[in-house]
Amino acid sequence: MAAAVIQTCHVACSANRTPHVVSWSRGGTIAFGTCNSVALYDPQERRVVCTLNGHTLRVNAVRWVHREDCAPESHLISGGSDCRLLVWAAQNGKFVQWMECKGHTGPVCAVDARYTHTDAHILVASAASDSTVRLWLCDAKQAECLHTLSFGSGFMMDVSLALLPGTKVPVLACGGDDSRVHLYVQSCEQLQRVMTLQGHEDWVRGVAWASVGGDLLLASCSQDCLIRVWRLCAKSGKGARNAAEEDDDGVIKMKEDIFQVQEEERDVSSVFAVSLETILAGHENRVYGVHWQPPSYTGGQLQQPLRLLSASMDKTMILWAPEEGSGVWVEQVRVGEVGGNTLGFYGCQMSPDGAQILAHAFHGALHLWCKDQKEDGEWRPGVVISGHFNAVQDLSWDPEGEFILSVGSDQTTRLFTPWRRRDSKQATWHEISRPQIHGYDMQCLAMVGRFRFVSGADEKVLRVFQAPRNFVENFANISGRSKEELLASSDCVGLPEGASTPALGLSNKAVFQGDLSSGARGDQQQLNSVSEQYQESYFQPINMNEPPPEDHLLQNTLWPEVQKLYGHGFEMYCLASDSARTAVASACKASKAEHASVLLWSATTWRQLQALACHALTVTQMAFSPDSLLLLAVSRDRTWSLWRRRDLASDFLLQAHTHTHTAVHTRIIWSCDWTHDSRYFATSSRDKKVIVWGPCTLDHIKPCSSILDVGDSATAVAFCPQPCSDNMYVAAVGLDCGKIVLYGWSHDLPQDWITLGQTDASQSHSLAVKRLRWRPAALKHQKEEEEEAESRVQLASGGMDHAVKVFHIHLKSL
Repeated sequence: MAAAVIQTCHVACSANRTPHVVSWSRGGTIAFGTCNSVALYDPQERRVVCTLNGHTLRVNAVRWVHREDCAPESHLISGGSDCRLLVWAAQNGKFVQWMECKGHTGPVCAVDARYTHTDAHILVASAASDSTVRLWLCDAKQAECLHTLSFGSGFMMDVSLALLPGTKVPVLACGGDDSRVHLYVQSCEQLQRVMTLQGHEDWVRGVAWASVGGDLLLASCSQDCLIRVWRLCAKSGKGARNAAEEDDDGVIKMKEDIFQVQEEERDVSSVFAVSLETILAGHENRVYGVHWQPPSYTGGQLQQPLRLLSASMDKTMILWAPEEGSGVWVEQVRVGEVGGNTLGFYGCQMSPDGAQILAHAFHGALHLWCKDQKEDGEWRPGVVISGHFNAVQDLSWDPEGEFILSVGSDQTTRLFTPWRRRDSKQATWHEISRPQIHGYDMQCLAMVGRFRFVSGADEKVLRVFQAPRNFVENFANISGRSKEELLASSDCVGLPEGASTPALGLSNKAVFQGDLSSGARGDQQQLNSVSEQYQESYFQPINMNEPPPEDHLLQNTLWPEVQKLYGHGFEMYCLASDSARTAVASACKASKAEHASVLLWSATTWRQLQALACHALTVTQMAFSPDSLLLLAVSRDRTWSLWRRRDLASDFLLQAHTHTHTAVHTRIIWSCDWTHDSRYFATSSRDKKVIVWGPCTLDHIKPCSSILDVGDSATAVAFCPQPCSDNMYVAAVGLDCGKIVLYGWSHDLPQDWITLGQTDASQSHSLAVKRLRWRPAALKHQKEEEEEAESRVQLASGGMDHAVKVFHIHLKSL
């Protein structure tokens, strides 16, 4: 039932800040860890097709189990801070948890896997912060730990599995904090160390095998800024060179180290040699990731291209390959970021055809570059998913329902909207602006009009932001709206071109057309002072017809700050604004009644209008009624208060409230919301109860519903802006476990609460739902939306798992 009622439209998320958390499959799907989940992202459709929820703590490593025939993968391995490895298997077109590997006593930081004899047996290697590397054998019945390697007080940063040339013997490479690469082979289901490769001068961060022409190439990258490529080949028994020496033909060859392996199945002994192939120097900071271009079948034969991708903290990725004539490894392509105040790249991946390369950064952003088919050798930034890299605290739709603003503990405010392309009927959601990049964790926001909002963070100040002209123009281009119509509206009078943040400031400073023109003249004339030489305006207006890449989001999509509001004594906690755009209510953290007052501000003059005192502890959420005449506040003191004004010009007066001894809720009230007709409101609490109160036309307001027990702490509640049927209200309830449940409530039915649907395991958040917001019942501007407006509505959710999700709710199914 739930699948027919709730359909996931969009998931905005980012990669965890660990090196081995992204993996690109031969089938084209990108898997990456985001908080406690694994997201499966389709770069062609530009959307998350599924999220895999199973870990209870952060996912640190993700790896596809590649097939030898290069067919699409059917298994995926993930390792997390919960000390577990989970094996996911494709069943009936979906990935489900297939097997669990338990044994590590510390967070898993790296995994690799390959099939042994059949697709039903998977050999898995894992490294963890308990200073061990474990080898597992997984089948449909069990996951068996074959061997455990202990490194004392040392740590292995990465592991990579391959088969020795011409044999079925697995070889494991481990790179660690001892600046060495250790090679192990499997013998009698045990791991035996056969060689230690020395040369790196700092921690080895990544290792990767590739099979080339009957030999194995091992790439290792280190914090010493270098990449070393080693060659492992089978020897015919002549012995090894103990040092770099001259051959019979006068050619100087590198030193070779040999080892011998006994193959049990065939009862034969083989000799292998390892030599240094090349050293790649080009990065200027720690190299965190290396990745070989995936092999492919050409003319019925498996071909491994000699191309190696590397990612570094210097904000660059380099594509290396040997020259055709000399065979010397050289840098072919270098891409990356310039400027900004972010750290570099944690890892890299390459698409199956080698035409796209991907990096993930310290702040979770994915960076995609695509090879230009028209201009040979040119690579251009591509459109890719983005999202918060910490908990989402609040979100809100604009009054027209055309975009979503969200704030999070990652100290950013982000704006998401559908991108309507001419070559596609399906619109995909993307982040097109980052209005605020702050120095404090963000807590709350409220829209005031179409292109203006107020935000609060872990500071005592409220900040008001206004959209710049450059954003309005780009929003029109991407969303398919009329640019002239938007700029002619009352919300867009006298807008600056953009905004920039001073080097040591927190306030976004408006940049006007005159500032841009004077900056251009300054390039041509001699600069007279230091202030002219070092301009604080980094903003450059850009004309976008597609969602911008990360470096543009950081620098060119800020909104100017137009007002600061002072009045609270502690950090901001919640905000609300009325639909008439006349008032904004704010509340801060409070442990005493004197700090728990709700402050009312004029949305036109930004002066403080009133201080509404009623509660003894923090007000956790507020909501204006749809007719703007009532203000509801709920608190940590387990009570609610209702304030009324006669008209939009008068003050609010306390109409009703609950006392501590008369309150129905026995724990903190987390959330509240109004029905679309302003007659009833609902409260949800940590005591697992949801209660509807009203009608609000009476002086004495009491519970008018039975107590709904939702089975878990109810952290968010929201009423649908349009009824499901006659006299039935639809409420969405978000739970502490991450699930969202839809209920129908009617005052006229004997059983007033009806469960209508709920999110399944892949749709739910992996942590608590922080906020639920229904899309406003505004006029739809697109024809395809007009056709479906009567049959479905949209619900946006933000959670502690860093995700912003948008769901289609099919009313006909209800």
